[in-house]
Amino acid sequence: MISLRELRSRIIACRRCPRLVRHREAVAQAPPRRYRGERYWAKPLPGFGDPRARLLIVGLAPAAHGGNRTGRMFTGDGSAVWLSRALYRSGFASRPTSTHRNDGFALRDAWITAAVRCAPPANKPTREEFLRCQPFLEAELVRFGKARVVVALGRVAWDAYLRTRRAVGAPMPRRKPRFAHGATINLPDGTVLIGSYHPSQQNTFTGKLTQRMLTGVFRRARRLLNAEAAPV
Repeated sequence: MISLRELRSRIIACRRCPRLVRHREAVAQAPPRRYRGERYWAKPLPGFGDPRARLLIVGLAPAAHGGNRTGRMFTGDGSAVWLSRALYRSGFASRPTSTHRNDGFALRDAWITAAVRCAPPANKPTREEFLRCQPFLEAELVRFGKARVVVALGRVAWDAYLRTRRAVGAPMPRRKPRFAHGATINLPDGTVLIGSYHPSQQNTFTGKLTQRMLTGVFRRARRLLNAEAAPV
């Protein structure tokens, strides 16, 4: 089993997707006015969090001016505001804001990862880019094999998690579970998969996803983990 340190090194060094490499670096060279003068990360992003996590959070990909700028997933953009607040309120984070790599934000019993590690143009990776990145997520699923709850942020992350789960030989349900916000699926090995709308501006600005809805997903995850840990 690969160590998290080695996996991190491999992810950061990856240049397998020419389109994504060009985009992440071009964004860093021509940032919007509010970020001019900042030094962008502009490399693939490894997962981060508690190495003993029982909760896995799977997103789609870093944001061009969020993780691609700050060097940490769900940090420094609008999605981070929503997610960090929900994680803090449900006991999975040390503070309610995630703004930069050295801000003191830490995860407790949770690990954040993504299906694709570079910021894609228009937030739309190609099928080939998903497949090139999948081995990284596979390694994390093996490393966190004892994680009991998985939250997928969006339908694409939901599908990517199930596809990767199959690739590593984890037991699968006979029918593919359907994504919905709040959908809670008991998988054959005891893992519980929970769906959530992604905290993108497209969803939060329109009211499709509210802070209460997002926090509710993670409070459900917390209850499931607490029930597992309770003495019989």
